Amino acid sequence: MTAPVSPAETLRAALAGLLDGLPPKAAAQAVERLIVNYRGTTPTDAPILRDRADVAAYAAYRMPATFEAVRAALDAFSEVVPEWTPGSHVDVGGGTGAATWAVSATWGEERPVTVLDWAEPALVLGRELASRNPLLKSAEWRRSRIGAALTIESTDLVTVSYVLGELTEDARTAVVDAAATAAQAVVIVEPGTPDGYARVIEARDRLIGAGFHVAAPCPHSAACPIVAGEDWCHFSARVSRSSLHRQVKGGSLAYEDEKFSYVAATRFPVTPVPSRVVRRPQIRKGQVLLDLCEADELLRRSTVTKRHGLLYKAARDADWGDAWPPPDHPS
Repeated sequence: MTAPVSPAETLRAALAGLLDGLPPKAAAQAVERLIVNYRGTTPTDAPILRDRADVAAYAAYRMPATFEAVRAALDAFSEVVPEWTPGSHVDVGGGTGAATWAVSATWGEERPVTVLDWAEPALVLGRELASRNPLLKSAEWRRSRIGAALTIESTDLVTVSYVLGELTEDARTAVVDAAATAAQAVVIVEPGTPDGYARVIEARDRLIGAGFHVAAPCPHSAACPIVAGEDWCHFSARVSRSSLHRQVKGGSLAYEDEKFSYVAATRFPVTPVPSRVVRRPQIRKGQVLLDLCEADELLRRSTVTKRHGLLYKAARDADWGDAWPPPDHPS
């Protein structure tokens, strides 16, 4: 019996054919220009993705990383709400739909899906790619300005991934407020940079102010214990590199690590994890050092040694972003 193809593999296969007919140099130049735009400090009120060549190049380059980052955030969220499944999903500023693929990979069943974006070429290509995913064939792709005029129909889940950095402060506030008004759960993902983290914290505060409960990554809904300007909370997802990745970045590795910051919050009560690993664990001889964000609103380093028996083995297997302690290894 042939093993089922994962959404990630299906997405990679769909993306592989996007650049057919587009000279490799032109694709690389398009990606480099778009990266400069996306990393710029001046928010835009016009679509950055202008035509199909832009969209194809950027989708082939960025969709795998966005997919893996959003999926990692959703995995942490779903572990906190194991009995909950979204019956509907709206992806705000979804472009070519990476977050919709991540949602379908996390909760593997069909549901009403709407992608809102202001770039028509991105929506067209997203619809084409989604035709390869049985769970997304009925998704709706709607052109919509992402900002003060945004309205979102009532839904179970709203995702906003790699969008807030493109917006003015007023537009960011409007988008987060619209998501909070419409949804039972909101998941926001931004680049794992100090600025991306700051935008996530700003959104987190607004969601809490709207009556939401933080489900992940934080073990509480109180103020973040990180001192602004001294550090930032972010995580890492491993991404298989395409040939275009290697061409643009000049690297030879078959993978790269996508750094991201996120918050997942719900209108319904949740019980977050006791603490979460917020740095890559440091494995030393006979001990593992874990940097934890804890439910009592503190950051703490925990040292787990061989004396802790099975907990030590669990610590050696722990990864950045994991809940701690594991459910089957109470402290």
